[in-house]
Amino acid sequence: QVTLVESGGGLVQTGGSLTLSCAASGRPLSNYNMGWFRQAPGKEREFVAGIHWGGSATYYADSVKGRFTISRTNAQNMVYLQMNSLTPEDTAVFYCAAAGGRYGSRAAADFGSWGQGTQVTVSS
Repeated sequence: QVTLVESGGGLVQTGGSLTLSCAASGRPLSNYNMGWFRQAPGKEREFVAGIHWGGSATYYADSVKGRFTISRTNAQNMVYLQMNSLTPEDTAVFYCAAAGGRYGSRAAADFGSWGQGTQVTVSS
């Protein structure tokens, strides 16, 4: 099983940007399709973005499309989430997740490995 550790969260003002990083260890990152999810207080965990194991394709939740960009560097076992034009509605704990199954899922149940999460807070 792959171990995932997120970093890069913090406090940012509305309209600002942050880049989250996810470091993988234990198994080659190229074995997995990857995703980012988030969970706001009192809400269910929701899909944010996903990327094919080879990095050739990506997909996003409608709420972040055009503002967030997911990328990966398999040689360094890293996955990233570039977030621009942040709003208070983006405030959440962000999680990196690995899926050993098919590409394209938005369901948390399809992702078998999770990081501990990193807090993103956007002030108004």
